[in-house]
Amino acid sequence: MLQNVIKVLTKYGYLFADGVWITIELSLITVACSSILGSLMAILRRSRLGMVRFITSAYVEIVRGTPLLLQLYFFYFMLPQFLPFLNLSEFACVVIALVFNSIAYVAEIVRAGIDAVDRGQMEAARSLGLNGRQAMVRVILPQAVKNILPALCNEFVSVIKETSLASTFFIGDIMSQYKIINGFTFLIIEPLLIAGIIYFIITFVLSKGIAVLERRMKASD
Repeated sequence: MLQNVIKVLTKYGYLFADGVWITIELSLITVACSSILGSLMAILRRSRLGMVRFITSAYVEIVRGTPLLLQLYFFYFMLPQFLPFLNLSEFACVVIALVFNSIAYVAEIVRAGIDAVDRGQMEAARSLGLNGRQAMVRVILPQAVKNILPALCNEFVSVIKETSLASTFFIGDIMSQYKIINGFTFLIIEPLLIAGIIYFIITFVLSKGIAVLERRMKASD
């Protein structure tokens, strides 16, 4: 088996390298977009308007209550059919589906981070003459960042693993490359083992980086 692993790496290592790049690109775009939209979603869930709270809460519950693979299929086939004028690529459809899914989880992360800030901070900010929006932006959110950032980094790690489902549509990620190599070599275990090791290395390095970040943030308290 070891010999086959070395042969696969020697001959098809460039495909795995391409897969790593696509996987990281997918993850970065997803986390960047979902961080912004998820934060907005979390703030909207705290709106005084009952309808806004209902819609945002329903969105979060529906997304978290349905499988990511189902959502990927839904967007992959729905978007080109209902929005043909956009001429979206397969990659774009998958990115939109991943962002759609991640927004719900980021919204919960941000909501929990905001709720962890002492309520007295909002009251103090309002007593100084700030309105609700100003108090949220200038006082609450900066304090909530310490609670949000580590969890948001963990969401990044989760997204990297979730991108493996995108291989269903052969968009070039790590698992897509595994399927291609499997078709070339008719080997199953060896390229699968390589893909697993690559995922482990990426997530392990990120997890250690997150642990260092958490320790530094605790030390600064």
